[in-house]
Amino acid sequence: MIDGLVPRTVVTVTTGADLLETELFAEEERALGTAVAKRRREFVTGRACAHRALERLGLVPTPIACGAHGEPLWPAGVVGSITHCEHYRACAVARAQDVRSLGIDAEPHAPIATDVLEAIASAQERRALAAHGSGVCWDRLLFSAKEAVFKAWYPLTRQGLAFDDVDVRIDCRGGTFRADVLVEDDEPAEFHGRWRVAGGIVAAAVVVAW
Repeated sequence: MIDGLVPRTVVTVTTGADLLETELFAEEERALGTAVAKRRREFVTGRACAHRALERLGLVPTPIACGAHGEPLWPAGVVGSITHCEHYRACAVARAQDVRSLGIDAEPHAPIATDVLEAIASAQERRALAAHGSGVCWDRLLFSAKEAVFKAWYPLTRQGLAFDDVDVRIDCRGGTFRADVLVEDDEPAEFHGRWRVAGGIVAAAVVVAW
């Protein structure tokens, strides 16, 4: 699913099962700490996908600890992103010489609560979603697209974004979206991504090229 949203320079590994037999590196165990069972399943399986993705990229798997905001700390020369939701885990990595940054996100394909939508979407975005028609949970897709943008933005700036810092316009027929970051910064203010719905999952990906 994610593999169809990224260029060939990006390596992806996905799974619908928990890979709890994976042995974590000591740094990863410390990052996980005393997490509850659900968090452990997500973390361990996400790291398993990441280790396999690094191998497919031609690298020896190394510890992928967490930064100050929970972001994965990739080895030098690598950019990547991890996502997990119920019944779906994925990792995407690329060599930094090929890709500046990337972000992926997967969510259950189900509507989100009205109060949550009002918190993540502007009035203009909500009007656009209402005009798209049925068949896709556009609100959930909007959320996923913004999450992918957040993950691609942070490694470039080391700054977080709020939901109202990003304006997303979804192409409901072309499987693409455009996101404008509404903060002043030296980094690109416009991001382009792709999305897909399949198997009860909605996924979005943003790849920032050089």
